[in-house]
Amino acid sequence: MQSDPQRHRVWEVAALFLKLGAISFGGPAAHIALMEQETVHKRRWLGREHFLDLLAATNLVPGPNAVEMASHIGFVHAGWAGLVAGGASFILPGFLASLAVAWSYVRFGGLPQVAALFYGIYPAVMAIILSATYRLGRAALRDWRALALAGLSLAAALLDVHEVVVLLGAGVAGILLYAPPSWLQFVGLALVWSPSVLPLASRLNLGDERLVRLGLFFLKVGALLFGSGMVLFAFIQRDVVSRYGWLTHQQLLDAIAAGQMTPGPVLSSATFIGYLVAGWPGAVVSTCAVFLPSFCIVALVGPWIPRLRRSPVAQAFLRGVNAAVVALVLSVALALFRSAVVDLWTALILAAGLVALLRFQAETWWLVLGGAACGLVRFLLGT
Repeated sequence: MQSDPQRHRVWEVAALFLKLGAISFGGPAAHIALMEQETVHKRRWLGREHFLDLLAATNLVPGPNAVEMASHIGFVHAGWAGLVAGGASFILPGFLASLAVAWSYVRFGGLPQVAALFYGIYPAVMAIILSATYRLGRAALRDWRALALAGLSLAAALLDVHEVVVLLGAGVAGILLYAPPSWLQFVGLALVWSPSVLPLASRLNLGDERLVRLGLFFLKVGALLFGSGMVLFAFIQRDVVSRYGWLTHQQLLDAIAAGQMTPGPVLSSATFIGYLVAGWPGAVVSTCAVFLPSFCIVALVGPWIPRLRRSPVAQAFLRGVNAAVVALVLSVALALFRSAVVDLWTALILAAGLVALLRFQAETWWLVLGGAACGLVRFLLGT
C-alpha cells in the first residue's frame, strides 16, 4: 500500500499532465518544451541533464515522444504508479477532445456549412504535412547516405512496400552505413531484403471483426512508430484506407485535422479514426492500443537510457529510420494532394499555410481554424 507522500506525488503527476494534455497544441516539440518548463525549471522534479537523457532515450525507441516523456517523468517523480499516471493523464484530454470532434463530425458532417469548413481545412492540413516533411528533412538528411536512404524509402513506399519493412530496412541499412559491426553486415543485408521482417500482426486475418483488427493495427503502429506522429498516417493510408476500405482519403485528411486542432499528442487522431470505423468501442480500443506500447517501452528502457545514448549502433539505426520517416511523410502528402488541392482557392490556402508555418512558425491548430474560416467565408460569399 502506498504511503501518503508517495500517493501525493502520484496525484501531483496526474494533475500536472492533465493540465499539459489540455493546453499543449502542436507537435511533440511544443509538448516537450512545456514539460521542460514545468518539471525542470518550475517544479525541479529533475535536472536539465536528466531531462535531456530521457529525451534522447525517447528518440531512440519507437512510440510517441511526448507520451513517453510524460511516463518517464512520472516514473522519476512517483515510481511505477507515476509512470502510468503521467502517460495516461497526458493522453486523456486529447482522447476526450478527439472523441467529441468525431461525434460532431459524424453527427453534422453532412451539412453544407461543414463541407465548406473542410474545403478550407484540407489544404491547411496539406501545408502542415509538407512543412513537417521540410523540418524533418532538414534535421535528418544531413549527408549523402541519409539522402540515399530517403530516396530509396520513398521509392519503396510509392511501390507499395509495407511501411514496417521500409522503417526496419532503413534502420538496418543505417547501421550498415554509419556503424557497421563486421558480424552484422551479411545478416543486415539479408534482413533488408527479406519479407520475413513483416510483423505477425500485419498478416493476421481474424475474420471481419473490426475491433480486433483495429486493436491489432494500432498495437502495431504504436510499437513501430518512429519519428514524427505523421508517420501514423502512412500506416493508415495503406491499411485503413487502401486495404480495409474503412476510410476515404477525405476522411483521412479529416483525421489529420482532428489531431491538429485538439490538444495533446497527435496520435489522438487514433480516437477519431476508431470512432469513424466502429463507434465508441472503436475509439476506446484504438486509443488504448496505439498508446499501450509506449508504457511498456518506457518501463523496459528506463534503466538502459545511459547505455542507449552511448551506443553507436542505436544512433546509426535511428539515423536510418529518420531518413525513412521523411520519405513516408512525403508519401502521405503525395497520396492526399489531389484530395486537398482542387482549385485556385485551395492552392492559395496551401501557399498561405506554408508561409505561416515556415516563415512565422504559426501554431498548427490556428492554421486549421484559419483554413476552416476561409472555407466558410467562400461558402457564404457563394464563390
